[in-house]
Amino acid sequence: MALFWFLLLVAVVLGFIGVLAEGMLFMLFTGILVALADVVYAGLRIRRGGRRPVR
Repeated sequence: MALFWFLLLVAVVLGFIGVLAEGMLFMLFTGILVALADVVYAGLRIRRGGRRPVR
């Protein structure tokens, strides 16, 4: 779950930099791609059951 929130934070930061900095539109698109990858990752974790068994 920590990885999900970290990737979401990275996506938001990249998005803000891409919007605010002139000529950095590629960072906005990179932020969008990271956010999409994060959603796919979360969806796969939920579908598989979420947690690993405790040893």
